[in-house]
Amino acid sequence: MDFRKLQAANKLKSTELLFGMALLVGVVMWALLTYFGKTGVGVVPFAVGIALLSVWGSYWASDKIVLTMTGAKIVTIADNKQLYDLVTEVCIAAGLPVPKIAIVEDSAPNAFATGRNQEHAVIAFTTGILRVMDREELQGVTAHEMAHVANRDTLVSAIAATTAGALALLSDFMLRMMIFGGGDRRNNNSNNEQNPLALIASLVVIILAPLAALLLRLAISRKREALADVTAVAFTRNPTGLRRALEVLAADNTVVAQKSTAVAHIWIESPLDGSKTSQLFSTHPPLATRIATLRAMEGSA
Repeated sequence: MDFRKLQAANKLKSTELLFGMALLVGVVMWALLTYFGKTGVGVVPFAVGIALLSVWGSYWASDKIVLTMTGAKIVTIADNKQLYDLVTEVCIAAGLPVPKIAIVEDSAPNAFATGRNQEHAVIAFTTGILRVMDREELQGVTAHEMAHVANRDTLVSAIAATTAGALALLSDFMLRMMIFGGGDRRNNNSNNEQNPLALIASLVVIILAPLAALLLRLAISRKREALADVTAVAFTRNPTGLRRALEVLAADNTVVAQKSTAVAHIWIESPLDGSKTSQLFSTHPPLATRIATLRAMEGSA
């Protein structure tokens, strides 16, 4: 299994999913015009503005926000030279600046990376993962997290979140207008009475758009996780280290204390995957699938 082909396939799928979100925006705009006429269009800039402010404000301060939410503390080379050397080694191989390194006091093995770009990146490890994994496994985990930095996944997530948030706000506003009244649709769109099927279709779109946007956002997150696994192999040329690390995570039943859905997607293993939630609503591919992919890459090495 060629990691370069897998990289290309995952990047293409991510692009297709982002295009799908853009297409969904177009469909929602059609639905608004069909159901509300010009009355509904005025809500669009307001919803987009709120989504931009909320998501992109978080994007620019993502490192500080995530460190606060997870309780991660920045460490220096004097605090943990072995870990600092390992991260530096992976960054040199990947051609990336060395990020800030943080530790999360948590017995559950896990790790994450955050930051709006390569110059403002932070990679964090729980005390649990440092305790249970050997150097080769930690190298694989580090490469995976640095792959997120290299692939600008914080930016991709922000774009997806902005679109999904704007669609959710638009849907909410439109539904409130339907319930409480939002203008005379008959005057705004004289064709409405002649197109009952179009009205029904537009109503269904407005109701289901937030769910569709959420599913697309989660699919993008899963695809970026798969891409990070493959990119990690490109950095280290060693799928075994990451595969073994994921097997350690699969065998461990503990989860990090910070299980908020707001940060679940940043961990190498989602703390929410232990629930009975459908894979459609998961931020990560199943560990078994990720392990199988890496094992196949070992066989072709």
